[in-house]
Amino acid sequence: MRRRAGSSRSVSTAPLAAVAALASLVTAACSVTGEADPTPPSPSGRAAKVCRALHDALPERVHDQRRGRAGRLSDFTAVWGDPAIALRCGVPEPPVLTPGTEEYNPIAEVAEVNGVSWLIEKRDDGYRFVTTGRVAYVELTVPGDYGPEAEVLPDLADAVKRTVPTARATEDGAGT
Repeated sequence: MRRRAGSSRSVSTAPLAAVAALASLVTAACSVTGEADPTPPSPSGRAAKVCRALHDALPERVHDQRRGRAGRLSDFTAVWGDPAIALRCGVPEPPVLTPGTEEYNPIAEVAEVNGVSWLIEKRDDGYRFVTTGRVAYVELTVPGDYGPEAEVLPDLADAVKRTVPTARATEDGAGT
């Protein structure tokens, strides 16, 4: 309880605290869904097919964050946590990997994690990872809040390996 200066009346802060606590819970409940709005890409043909398969195979948890719903429902996007770890499947080939573009870099930083090769791009607040050597490009943006950001990649490796074949497997006649 607190008193106003110059008043003998007391004012209880309990109702205000209850309202603040309720507002905080409502905000937290919305945040748990990991709602975000990654722009859905527009893959076609084989890339669209494998991206739909990936969407169905994605884990419910990534880096201990629950899977949420993207603001725009799409078979080509997924989010986890708040701030959102966002996945987009069927994105265009990154210019850094595309010979002949101004951004092309034949020695771009790439790492293999559990059998999946990822292009690594530092961003202002986190990292962007894009699969390489697969029939569809899978992009993952990981906010700096989840550092080290690369720890997210093992959680997705199995789903990517099972559903998005390597370009080499496709050339050899293997894969889906």
